[in-house]
Amino acid sequence: MASVSFNNVQKTYGNKVKVIHGITFDIQDGEFVVLVGPSGCGKSTLLRMLAGLEDISGGEISIDKTVINELESKDRDIAMVFQSYALYPHMTVRENMAFSLRLRKADAKTTQDRVAHAADILSLNPLLERYPRELSGGQRQRVAMGRAIVRDPKVFLFDEPLSNLDAKLRVAMRAEIKALHQRLKTTTVYVTHDQIEAMTMADRIVVMHDGIVEQIGTPLELFDRPGNLFVAQFIGSPSMNVFKGTVNNGSVSGLGAQWPMPPDASHVASGTVVHYGIRPGDLELASSGIAAKVVVVEPTGAETELLLQIGDQKFTLVMHGRTQVRPDDTVFLQFDAAKAHVFDGTTEQRL
Repeated sequence: MASVSFNNVQKTYGNKVKVIHGITFDIQDGEFVVLVGPSGCGKSTLLRMLAGLEDISGGEISIDKTVINELESKDRDIAMVFQSYALYPHMTVRENMAFSLRLRKADAKTTQDRVAHAADILSLNPLLERYPRELSGGQRQRVAMGRAIVRDPKVFLFDEPLSNLDAKLRVAMRAEIKALHQRLKTTTVYVTHDQIEAMTMADRIVVMHDGIVEQIGTPLELFDRPGNLFVAQFIGSPSMNVFKGTVNNGSVSGLGAQWPMPPDASHVASGTVVHYGIRPGDLELASSGIAAKVVVVEPTGAETELLLQIGDQKFTLVMHGRTQVRPDDTVFLQFDAAKAHVFDGTTEQRL
């Protein structure tokens, strides 16, 4: 196991295209950290620089306090699991898992023991003599993970490993990867654009956008107290309802209604323009409150999602159970003011 540090790390392609803008943060020994953000935010580039697959344009990356900027990928003691699995089609599962050890000229017994250990952890024993073409997507991903485990690296790197799997299999593989980390306790850096993956798997999440870090924290810290409007709308599914309003004597005027200020924003002066947010799961139907028109009703079984219209703004409400409301009905909304979020209208930072 090992700690990982990024110190003012930058990446520039050519002389003009800068994709990583001086990123600094630390990953603790044994921690599972997820880099998350929209496509093009720089998360995979940062991972590839850690892996030695991309040159570092500026700053330093360290593993266990040793700067690795100039080290070859093979000398960094990391193992990477790719989105495409990257298995050798002409090799059996056993041969794929053993290949990196063969390159390192490990003796036969060490290779056999490590492959057997990894196969046992990932339930691959019945598949060891099969070829990749004879495996399902989930099985191929487990083989790719097994190939990483046999190396016993200081750091595991995962680059969107579940993107090619169907929805049901993604859920199962999320649990497998998390259980694997809890068992091996190896420092893990995981890249995804799927914030549900990030929320369910991470010890801490690094939210990236346009080559910078927007916020770092535990999943619940980011959900409960997003530091800015981007994080607020990126973390959480469905995304947070947000509209622009003006503070007016302890409430926010917007969309033809008065919205209560959360207690932690009571210091904001009247006349301040703000972004006001409330999560879909924090809204409740009530007999009185803020009026909304029902646009769409989407039952999913245990929950029902309502698409609502308030003024010129669409709102989403997620409720447990089922409802008798129908499109074009008028409903009333209430919520706990402490669950609301207020961001500066200009800087978009949390107030």
